[in-house]
Amino acid sequence: MSLRFIAKDPNTDGANCPTVWLDEEKQEIVLQGWTVDEATRAECLKAGPIPGSETVVRLPARMVAAIREACDAADGSAVQ
Repeated sequence: MSLRFIAKDPNTDGANCPTVWLDEEKQEIVLQGWTVDEATRAECLKAGPIPGSETVVRLPARMVAAIREACDAADGSAVQ
């Protein structure tokens, strides 16, 4: 597996915080975020089931730039 680190939440101490990576081999974005509460999960379930192999995580909006960077890298449009 070839995970490329993109960024951690800029407003945290660098430990135990939301993080974004790119799996360059699979061309998939890997996210670490906060576990959602039951109310959020219930709201998400309105769109359909969440399989046991999937989960819902919460990332702060301040990480939009990191998520965009990972998306650009995944589709090959980022300058590398």
